[in-house]
Amino acid sequence: MVIKNDILDEIIQAKEKNQPKGIVSLCTSHPTVLKAAMQYAKKKGTSILVESTCNQVNQYGGYTGLTPADFVDFMQEIAQKNGVSSEQLLLGGDHLGPNVWQGESSESAMAKSCQLVRDYVSAGYRKIHLDASMKLGGDDLSIPLPKEIACARTADLARVAEQAWEDCCQGSEPRYVIGSEVPIPGGSMEHEDRIAITTAESARETIEMTKQAFYQRGLEQAWERVVALVVQPGIEFGDDFIAEYQPEAARELVHFIKGYNLIYEAHSTDYQTRQGLANLVNDHFAILKVGPWLTFAFREAVFALARIENDLQSLIRAFDRSHLLDILDDVMVNSPDYWAKYYSGNEYDLHFARKYSFSDRSRYYWSNSKVKTSLQKLLQNLSKNPIPLSLLSQYMPIQYEHVRNGELINSPEPIILDKITEVLDIYAEACKVKRELPLDN
Repeated sequence: MVIKNDILDEIIQAKEKNQPKGIVSLCTSHPTVLKAAMQYAKKKGTSILVESTCNQVNQYGGYTGLTPADFVDFMQEIAQKNGVSSEQLLLGGDHLGPNVWQGESSESAMAKSCQLVRDYVSAGYRKIHLDASMKLGGDDLSIPLPKEIACARTADLARVAEQAWEDCCQGSEPRYVIGSEVPIPGGSMEHEDRIAITTAESARETIEMTKQAFYQRGLEQAWERVVALVVQPGIEFGDDFIAEYQPEAARELVHFIKGYNLIYEAHSTDYQTRQGLANLVNDHFAILKVGPWLTFAFREAVFALARIENDLQSLIRAFDRSHLLDILDDVMVNSPDYWAKYYSGNEYDLHFARKYSFSDRSRYYWSNSKVKTSLQKLLQNLSKNPIPLSLLSQYMPIQYEHVRNGELINSPEPIILDKITEVLDIYAEACKVKRELPLDN
């Protein structure tokens, strides 16, 4: 598989010309969300960046049961079905390193990390975030992991990545992302009133010490392909809160990166306002990672359709309802592993959070067989019994407008995809996305 990642180089060039632009990084494996994103990229003629984490996809299958090669095949299949070429698709590996094996000795954990990185690059991933910031077995637990050790391990992983690319020599050379000061993946588990923004000094140390480690291993050319540094710009979200980006608070960090041929990568940008995302891009936080907001939009659409189904069934009584909301909640209650530590409060609070939390832990349950069967029944019911425009206006006014304007088919699946596209539109606007391919593509 040949994948180019020129888009990352172009973003850095735009920064140097003081014409900042960005790219959204989709951190999801939800098939419907990915379908919406692929169709969006096809329609707009733009690149699409999709990432998987070391926990999600690794040589042992991760929690998805997919190896890197499996995930590439999965993405290729969705791309081909939706008319997206390999030229448009860029795959990224997130937090590649020993995170999954922290409890093992450093030798064992790093050996598995090297295999992880090798498999990612060999499979066709070309945006590689290397993260060796965590303590391993044998490290001194009484002190923070010295940055020089983390940087040395990062460089060791880069050496493996370079060798893996040389062995396969397909597509463009890997582009690297370094650094690890990120919000908790999937959202914070508690409300954070004050968020520690990465300092310019910390950013400088990470860059310079990692560069030194690369050079010590003869990886000067690889260092030229380090494109971004992961930092915490002061944004976060959790069950019931969103910490907005405050440009003034990150001014030192913004000024600092102007002295380097690098951009920032911002994690957990979910639910930021249009202006907040635009400000992030203008301040060189050019890679915007998003995940739960996309499945949150999917859930919003499905819940709205379930309520339409309820009203429609009471009107014509021609079909059995899917009872989707009840079935989803029953499955979550009976299998609480994916949400229990994220939500707290009384039974009412928990019931509310399972449905409406910004953390959107329900995203882990759409693949459950009972939930899938119920969702399929919902879609079938609303396909066989057309949605009255007045009901669509009541529950999904934006989609109603799109139907009235002839931009959207009044059918459940296109309606769901259109709802997800609302989020994609916000990111495209913030990133100043322009068509990359000719109109006849």
